[in-house]
Amino acid sequence: MTTLVYLIAFFCGLAILANHRASRLTFTVVIAALLILGTLLNVTGIISWLIFAVIALVLNTPILRKKFITHYALNSFKSIMPKMSQTEQEAIDAGTVWWEADLFSGKPDWNKLHAIQAPTLTPAEQAFLDGPVNDVCRMVNDFQITHDLADLPPEVWQHLKQHKFFAMIIKKQYGGLEFSAYAQSLVLQKLTGVSSVLSTTVSVPNSLGPGELLQHYGTEQQKNYYLPRLATGKEIPCFALTSPEAGSDAGSIPDFGIIKKGLWQGKEVLGMELTWNKRYITLAPVATVLGLAFKLFDPEHLLGEQHDLGITCALIPTNVAGIEIGRRHFPLNIPFQNGPTRGEKIFVPIDFIIGGQAMAGQGWRMLVECLSVGRGITLPSNATGGLKTAAMAIGAYARIRRQFKLPIGKMEGIEEPLARIVGNAYVLDAATTLTVTGIDLGEKPAVISAIVKYHCTHRSQQSIIDAMDIAGGKGICMGPRNFLARSYQGSPIAVTVEGANILTRSMIIFGQGAIRCHPYVLDEINAAYNDDPHLATDQFDNALFSHIGFVFRNMSRSLWLGLTDGRGSSAPRKDATQRYYQQLNRYSANLALLADISMATLGGSLKRKERLSARLGDVLSQLYLASATLKRYTDEGQQQEDIALVHWGLQDALYQTEVAIDNFLANFPNRVIATGLRLLILPTGLRRRKPTDKLDHLVARLIQTPSATRDRIGRGQFLEATENNTVGMMEVALLDILAAEPIYDRVCQAADTALPFMQLGKVATIGLELGVITTAEAELLHRAEAGRLYSINVDDFDPQQLAVNPSQTAPKVHSSAA
Repeated sequence: MTTLVYLIAFFCGLAILANHRASRLTFTVVIAALLILGTLLNVTGIISWLIFAVIALVLNTPILRKKFITHYALNSFKSIMPKMSQTEQEAIDAGTVWWEADLFSGKPDWNKLHAIQAPTLTPAEQAFLDGPVNDVCRMVNDFQITHDLADLPPEVWQHLKQHKFFAMIIKKQYGGLEFSAYAQSLVLQKLTGVSSVLSTTVSVPNSLGPGELLQHYGTEQQKNYYLPRLATGKEIPCFALTSPEAGSDAGSIPDFGIIKKGLWQGKEVLGMELTWNKRYITLAPVATVLGLAFKLFDPEHLLGEQHDLGITCALIPTNVAGIEIGRRHFPLNIPFQNGPTRGEKIFVPIDFIIGGQAMAGQGWRMLVECLSVGRGITLPSNATGGLKTAAMAIGAYARIRRQFKLPIGKMEGIEEPLARIVGNAYVLDAATTLTVTGIDLGEKPAVISAIVKYHCTHRSQQSIIDAMDIAGGKGICMGPRNFLARSYQGSPIAVTVEGANILTRSMIIFGQGAIRCHPYVLDEINAAYNDDPHLATDQFDNALFSHIGFVFRNMSRSLWLGLTDGRGSSAPRKDATQRYYQQLNRYSANLALLADISMATLGGSLKRKERLSARLGDVLSQLYLASATLKRYTDEGQQQEDIALVHWGLQDALYQTEVAIDNFLANFPNRVIATGLRLLILPTGLRRRKPTDKLDHLVARLIQTPSATRDRIGRGQFLEATENNTVGMMEVALLDILAAEPIYDRVCQAADTALPFMQLGKVATIGLELGVITTAEAELLHRAEAGRLYSINVDDFDPQQLAVNPSQTAPKVHSSAA
């Protein structure tokens, strides 16, 4: 019994030391003290002391440690580490790490998260949202754009240019607006709520493209010429990266340029002969200046000894002879300007390289550095804005539309998808806001931008599908009053671009996160690539033993927090959110441990185990979404009316986190290690559950009932009841219906019959005849009926209006009996 108690105390002592990241010296002293205690209790003997002495001597003597441990560990690490390509290295080096590193640490500092100031708008940014943005939202008729014109009307194009919508990222010294990432996000969210064609048109010049690249890498001459013209819309830019053979694998583009001398405007100059075939290029059909990515070669060594210079970015006027541009693609009935561009042996001066000759071959680094910012703003904002508007609309519709004599939003079958829509809208808005906050603080969060790109577009698509299920026939009949169909059609577009979602989830999130966010792996990799063997050993020694301590700490924390389900760990406040922080602490430790064990046991093959990598990426992603949700709740003053949204967001994220861990362990190839990890990480089994039916009920009711909470769900969206804004008209209809219901109940009671809640004009007549309502109340009933019919009815057309080519005679359809 004494031996058992001693062993338990011994290993508990080691666990406590590991949890507090004690130094090697502290470990040595404490273990020696425990051995002395064991000797006094006749539990430990000479063999224990000998083993301890040898290990302690080697570990605490740098020369011995490096000779007998570090040297062999470094060689082993080199042998299993996969060869990293130049493009992979540049992608790893690009960007910065921020809050995601805390989540990967196994012990997040929640005070650090909440110390980040909530973003605010400048007066100029607020005035832009209230003025030009609202004005263009009033101008836009999305059905006209998507069905009749297949483009924005000329007056909308002119409005965008006049008010510098294409210059939100351009600095004021060049005539731009120089808006914060937060302001850009709010602009795009509001525009998407009325027309995704509009928001896409605005977002591209403000994302990864010529404007962004010029400001960071352009020569002064390039900046001074192009940026003022881009700011005022005199130049419309596009950026051509994707080729038919190179989509998500952009590094394999076949487009190329050859350094040579040639004639330009009558003079012989040093230049490039370019050949390209690009597809899916947004704004290409109307672009006046073409940003082009290609591989540059110097076979005559006119620039130096290097033959293959690498990916290069150039800026080329589209009126150069031989450039093919202007044809259009037709992306899923969302006809933003998008199309191909081609060129064969087009000669341009070498000065057309963005940044000039010095930036030849630096294009991939330029792209990945800028992509981490643009990808964190544009698509997440567009997806979030579209979902917020859809949530408001479908919430109003669910309350207005009646079946079986009650609003469909009160049916449990409707409440389930409605809660998902609302919960996702709240969570994605939180994640988008936190991400752009980091960007405004100067971060280039490559890993976070991948997380929000994937989850905002994926969850938005799934939520739009849910909304279509609720809308039913209203959703499938196209027309000016359909508030969902174009979002439903177009949601796959966002899923496929700027890194297809499958690629982003399975390769990028954890692939970059494991190296960039881990506190020691990147140092170990850098040591392995160091050509100085002595310096490499010193660097690897420091990283390796810090890494070992990190692993033991997360093993200790995983077991303890698994047994307690996080209880006792740190949380910034003691309220309804405390347990969520503690559970996130648990899964953060799990993630750190699983990442280390995976990299140690699978080595380079982990890169090919994309489904395992995806599940670890899911854990990191859910931790980030949960963190953002908690921060939003705090930043908005911990409104108790919003707590159901917080509960839904956290319970959903934690459930998905545990599912990802469970599936990871179930599919881990080394079953012995997987079993050990399951006992360590999930000692009491699976604990998380999806949001309950009761919680879904509360969340679904929030979006159907006007309140400050409902306003926060749809914050920043264009909800005015203008002629072309169906969502705004439905907002008014919702208020009128709710105001009409008690009047309707009074009439039914006076008439002693349950009148149907339709033809409310007749109800008004009965109420006036019975003398139980006023004229004003009767007018309200008439108005409510008009709003009800507007909300539930669908559009119909003359057959000729639907034909693309009405002059062509439609073929007759013949049928015959079987």
